[in-house]
Amino acid sequence: MSILSLFVVIPVLMLLGLWIARNLNQVRGVMVAGSTCLLALSVWLTIAFIQARQGGDTDTMLFTYSTPWFEPLNIAYSVGVDGISVVMLLLSSIIVFTGTFASWQLKPMTKEYFLWFTLLSTGVYGFFICTDMFTMFMFYEVALIPMYLLIGVWGSGNKEYAAMKLTLMLMGGSALLILGILGIYYYSGATTMNVNEIAAMHNIPVEKQQIFFPFIFIGFGVLGALFPFHTWSPDGHASAPTAVSMLHAGVLMKLGGYGCFRVAMYLLPDAAQELAWIFLILTTISVVYGALSACVQTDLKYINAYSSVSHCGLVLFALLMMTNTSCTGAILQMLSHGLMTALFFALIGMIYGRTHTRDIRQLGGLMKIMPFLSVGYVIAGLANLGLPGFSGFAAEMTIFVGSFENEDTFRRVATIIACMSIVVTAVYILRTVGMILFGKVTNKHYLELTDATWDERLSVCCLIFCVAGLGSMPLWVSNVISDGVTPILNVINF
Repeated sequence: MSILSLFVVIPVLMLLGLWIARNLNQVRGVMVAGSTCLLALSVWLTIAFIQARQGGDTDTMLFTYSTPWFEPLNIAYSVGVDGISVVMLLLSSIIVFTGTFASWQLKPMTKEYFLWFTLLSTGVYGFFICTDMFTMFMFYEVALIPMYLLIGVWGSGNKEYAAMKLTLMLMGGSALLILGILGIYYYSGATTMNVNEIAAMHNIPVEKQQIFFPFIFIGFGVLGALFPFHTWSPDGHASAPTAVSMLHAGVLMKLGGYGCFRVAMYLLPDAAQELAWIFLILTTISVVYGALSACVQTDLKYINAYSSVSHCGLVLFALLMMTNTSCTGAILQMLSHGLMTALFFALIGMIYGRTHTRDIRQLGGLMKIMPFLSVGYVIAGLANLGLPGFSGFAAEMTIFVGSFENEDTFRRVATIIACMSIVVTAVYILRTVGMILFGKVTNKHYLELTDATWDERLSVCCLIFCVAGLGSMPLWVSNVISDGVTPILNVINF
């Protein structure tokens, strides 16, 4: 059995440990031990992957393993990783680890909360390691279902509405996905659902590709906040508890971009080439609309939620440009945005836990009261607007340079329009930072508030370190990502 299976086995053991835990300290101990093991495993996997490639291993996927699961439909438990999967596993482990400490003080029903939180992370890990379409879909559903309870029970605001809206829209996307997956399997004539084997056959008729490509791309695109299917995202983010928002925006939305690239574009390359212009229009709207919408929000979570719509739209936009540089930038953006938005939501949750408001009109002068959290928010904002030295700059510059490599006038115009989001992002970030951190203290009761606790400082510092580290040394990450992007693009641009 491949070592990759530990990414499923460890969360399952965590679920068992949480189930038998009898008090809060035991629950916390299980979460810390499990999330630390997953983080260590993902770091080891990244190092082992890099060493294998440097040693001359040229296999498309490494650490592969496959065993039949349901033979009548040729469904197998197949796992393997390339450069894209490796960085996504690393991102997931970082967010789960920091999210654990961000939820350290969560009450009530802490045990039940962490059970659903761990089940969600199990689905995420399973999705990124699987190479069988049906097994990927199964883990995809496992990752979605816990969101309803995590938001509906432990959320805030209009949480029941947000949970229901999120679930119904994502399940609608899932319905499209299952139709697309069955269509690919049937018309490929394959005796397997393995993604790489179906891609190698490349025998799905073009007219059938054109039918099923929108099903797959929109099905995954719903989770990736593709316009106009993005409306669940701001409400879901705003109502979710802190760590769930971190995992949701930081990792779960990345399943959308990953699926669009790994399944829709990889297995249906002819349709991807012919229909890309339609989805380029939609993703360009997502990028600009999300940034403009963030400018008029007054709720901190809604500002970051609409910012996520813009940045995740940029991921799909870059993938559809189908150049090596732009697609590498798209995966780099998934990693960068996952870290930045997790940092943002962690800080917003910590501020809200003290002030009991997210309205920027009621906040002010927080730098004088809670300097650690305020400095962390400034760093997150600077990374989000693309300041050199942080991850956002490396990712967005790679995307725009790679997108402009296309000599097609339509795509270059779309790139220029998407670039406008950089200016708009700076507007809402600087506006928000100025209103909530500087100036006079707007509420006398805020003077009695305390700064971050040790567990909150640990979570924030880990994320800041990752954001700054990726921005300062992006080359090693982009080389790993490019290793996974190139074989897929070779099929798409054949």
